[in-house]
Amino acid sequence: MKGYIGEFEELVLLTIASLGEDAYGVTVKEAIEQRADRSISLGALHATITRLEEKGYLKSWLGEPTQERGGRRKRYFEVTHQGKIELHHMKSLRDELWKLSKGTLSLSK
Repeated sequence: MKGYIGEFEELVLLTIASLGEDAYGVTVKEAIEQRADRSISLGALHATITRLEEKGYLKSWLGEPTQERGGRRKRYFEVTHQGKIELHHMKSLRDELWKLSKGTLSLSK
């Protein structure tokens, strides 16, 4: 299933990949906010995660209940093989476009 991922979807996928086994809602939100220097809502994050799961780019599962969360379970996320393929496709596309526009995007005068 080939599709298009937007900038925020790409950020979410890459952040989940970088967090590994620690990828759950709060850690994903905090990592994106820290690295991208922007505030995001949990609602926007969860809507994006749902969309990525529907596209087949993410999978999720519930962890064990913990006392620190009042017996609630965390939902963990992992990038699927199809998600990895799409990320590589987007990186190749971006790299190609950067290479083609190198002259016009130069910061030197």
